Amino acid sequence: MRALVITTIALIAAAVMSVGTVNAHGIWFAERSDQLAVIYGVGADDLDMVKRLDKITEIKAYDVLQQPVDTSLRASEFLVVVDTEEHPAVVAAVLDNGYWSKTPDGEWIAAGRDEVPNAVIAERTVKYAVHLRSALAEPLGPLPGQRLQIVPDVAILPDMLGDELGIRVLYDGKPAAGARIIVDFVNDPDAERIITGEDGRATINIRNQGLNVVGALYDAPSNEPEKIDKIENMATLSFVLAHEPE
Repeated sequence: MRALVITTIALIAAAVMSVGTVNAHGIWFAERSDQLAVIYGVGADDLDMVKRLDKITEIKAYDVLQQPVDTSLRASEFLVVVDTEEHPAVVAAVLDNGYWSKTPDGEWIAAGRDEVPNAVIAERTVKYAVHLRSALAEPLGPLPGQRLQIVPDVAILPDMLGDELGIRVLYDGKPAAGARIIVDFVNDPDAERIITGEDGRATINIRNQGLNVVGALYDAPSNEPEKIDKIENMATLSFVLAHEPE
């Protein structure tokens, strides 16, 4: 009986810690009207990024040698677009979505457990995004500010749908064991996750002959136990495979 009680408690705890992570929103980069834009959403949801612009705490760009180049963000009426005049090979952003608590009736409130004491889960959520616009001189390394990052094993990505791609998920530059990979975050966000091993590695198959957005979820321990149960980190790696010439 005691073993059954312990098992039940463990299952409940695991379920609570997974609440809200099934369809966590993220940020990624995509072309909109010949401009590179920052997108916020999950799956087909393309939500208002302009009103979330003040949540973006970092935007950076790099050349093929992974050296920094100038860039910035500009808000239009409907889009937040990236300045690509320096022709960066890599663009990266961070969005701090702050504190969120879920009440027993399923409502999400933008506050910590200190303000929502009956919350079934309370978390801080941070979104990371890296976009590869061209081949690099060397495989992509850890980027400053990207605490959670998906890193391809190769400098030149595969060019055909179905090709294999080895990736690593890093947290603070170290392998993130148990990270949950979403191979096609835009078109199939509910697919079964691929779980990284102790070395943070996984192998995926390229899903689209066009825009690919690979996602990774990783929960870090709370650093504010009175306010949150965990820090939910969501990272994306986006890139485009060219289609055949018209």
